Amino acid sequence: MAITAQMVKELREKTGAGMMDCKKALQETNGDIEQAIDFLREKGMAKAAKKADRVAAEGLTHIEVDGNKAAIIEVNCETDFVTKNDQFKQLLSDLGKHLVNQQPASVEEALQQKLHGDGDTIDSVITNVIAKIGEKISLRRFEVIEKTDNDAFGAYLHMGGRIGVLSLLEGTTDEEVGKDISMHVAAVNPRYVSRDEVAEEEVNRERELLKTQALNEGKPEKIVEKMVEGRLGKFFEEIVLLEQSFVKDPDQKVKKYVADKGASVKTFVRYEVGEGMEKREDNFAEEVMSQIKK
Repeated sequence: MAITAQMVKELREKTGAGMMDCKKALQETNGDIEQAIDFLREKGMAKAAKKADRVAAEGLTHIEVDGNKAAIIEVNCETDFVTKNDQFKQLLSDLGKHLVNQQPASVEEALQQKLHGDGDTIDSVITNVIAKIGEKISLRRFEVIEKTDNDAFGAYLHMGGRIGVLSLLEGTTDEEVGKDISMHVAAVNPRYVSRDEVAEEEVNRERELLKTQALNEGKPEKIVEKMVEGRLGKFFEEIVLLEQSFVKDPDQKVKKYVADKGASVKTFVRYEVGEGMEKREDNFAEEVMSQIKK
């Protein structure tokens, strides 16, 4: 019986197993979905099924540098306890090495690639780790950056990887300077490198807001414009890296620090584990009370 992509998709949704494992199971059972489910369970490949809907908002970031290429990744799990597991740490390392060398265009593409170009797919590898550890695990995001021989990466992991920053500096090969910038980004969390990157629409929106605030404060309209431009500078300091006071030396701006090193910041990527995700909140008091009332 011909195995279709729809059949593989259906089996994967029911079991949580990897796509290649699902295809093999369907081939072994001549396309019978129920028998294929049993096949996967017997092989221990469907243990992740009940975990598919769980919230995985914990985890770690990881940075892998290989010559002139570097990858920053975020891998999620359900509890902070799992991040200390050696299998989870090995998975982070394996994924980092794969992504920096294979450079897939998306997470979806990465999951279908064979780890290091040989063997099981990334999807299957993650599923197997889920079966062993007993928690939902997912590759959430990654980015690969390339540099020239005249540039430097800045790699920094904060709190063991709860926050990861990968920066790229041009005009210097000093990785310590790059690390200083990444440490600053981890601490202050800017959104842009320079003012030029801030969309005009965002600046105009902030300008109108500041103008309204000044008028509501009863300021004379003739001086409001100057006030707004002054306050707009504070706005840029909050979101633009080069405009910020350098955390290791607040008396100078980041742009002066890098300029004194003969460098410029090309880009940075900052990942904070679970940002933007709905996290599970356990209320143990309510849980105890619910048990008492039963």
